[in-house]
Amino acid sequence: MTSTENTLSALGARAAKAQKSLARAGSAVKDRALLKAAELLRNSVPAITAANALDIAAAREAGVREAMIDRLALDAGRIEGIARSMEEIAALPDPAGRVLTGNTHPNGMKIEKVTAPFGVIGVIYEARPNVTCDAAALCLKSGNAAILRGGKEAIRTNTALEETLRRALEESGLPADCVILVKDTSRRSSVDMMGLTDYLDLLIPRGGAGLIKSVVENAKVPVIETGTGNCHVYVAQSADIDTAVNIIYNAKTSRPSVCNACESLLINRAIAEDALPAIKAKLDEKNVVIAGDKETLAIIDGAVPATEEDWGTEYLDYKLSCKIVGDTDEAIEHINRYGTKHSECIVTKDYAEAERFLNEVDAAAVYVNASTRFTDGGVFGFGAEIGISTQKLHARGPVGLPELVTTKYVIRGEGQVRN
Repeated sequence: MTSTENTLSALGARAAKAQKSLARAGSAVKDRALLKAAELLRNSVPAITAANALDIAAAREAGVREAMIDRLALDAGRIEGIARSMEEIAALPDPAGRVLTGNTHPNGMKIEKVTAPFGVIGVIYEARPNVTCDAAALCLKSGNAAILRGGKEAIRTNTALEETLRRALEESGLPADCVILVKDTSRRSSVDMMGLTDYLDLLIPRGGAGLIKSVVENAKVPVIETGTGNCHVYVAQSADIDTAVNIIYNAKTSRPSVCNACESLLINRAIAEDALPAIKAKLDEKNVVIAGDKETLAIIDGAVPATEEDWGTEYLDYKLSCKIVGDTDEAIEHINRYGTKHSECIVTKDYAEAERFLNEVDAAAVYVNASTRFTDGGVFGFGAEIGISTQKLHARGPVGLPELVTTKYVIRGEGQVRN
């Protein structure tokens, strides 16, 4: 057994022990810890931002792209947003201990199906330190201990956040080990965490395609697969061009480094000569590079030729692919072929066309006349999310509190035996 495996096993044992105390705690205790965490986060802004500044400086020195620096950055405003999400999660109903179904057997036994925590949840993620708090808060509220393994780019920030969260737990009467950050950011620690079957009940990856693929293919622990986001906006023939321009500009440029940003643009041929120049003029404000097919290149100047690879690429940068299509059939076919089943949008004034798009596009979130940037646990009313699941079993879309509990059957009898 490697030293990393020994360390992770020790962390797993501590988390499992802490979870037993957490499972016995009532909703009021968990909510108190979340509210205390929000308070301490606000009080710790100078320390957290100082740690984050060191991470950002190291990332820039390592040549990390500015679009990716945005994922790493925490300022007072973003920390306030994290604190508010803690308070929102505290205000939500406790997902554990809910009776889903109940019946009485003819012999008098009472049989109920109830929700229950998984136990210990592991999260492997990259350079987004807000995930440290989102994951910890959602796990805490649902009665799960959390083992968090963030990326090396955010290790100073994550450590500062973990210290704040653990202090909140202790001051609220819960074990600090309900939240544990893995300080070893080597690849070995990630691989060993995937095999921590003695202690982890569930593993959730959040990050780029490489990380997610590695976890899905190699983990021995059950996995909720969160997905990359090759998200499309399709501008239909009946679309209002101003509406399309605003949606595409927001979906592409408001935060290009996140998974719900628009990466691919499809435009109906009948409207392309009017819509595409207007879209490009707006995107030029952010110097967005358009990789287009031959028809796109014929309509606008400054675009670069698209390759087959472009249709399936999640750029996470100021770049998007653009293809002219003949009708909605072709748009849906293209999306279902190249999309990652994350978030897809149609801009249209045709009700029947909109309903068809909603029904036939295979994705976790499908939009009519709204930016894909809304795919977010906080926006959907979950307080926060650990990631956006693109799988179809158990969880799909933002992974919030309901997805972090499993079920068990509770049977109450009076001495019944089976003949």
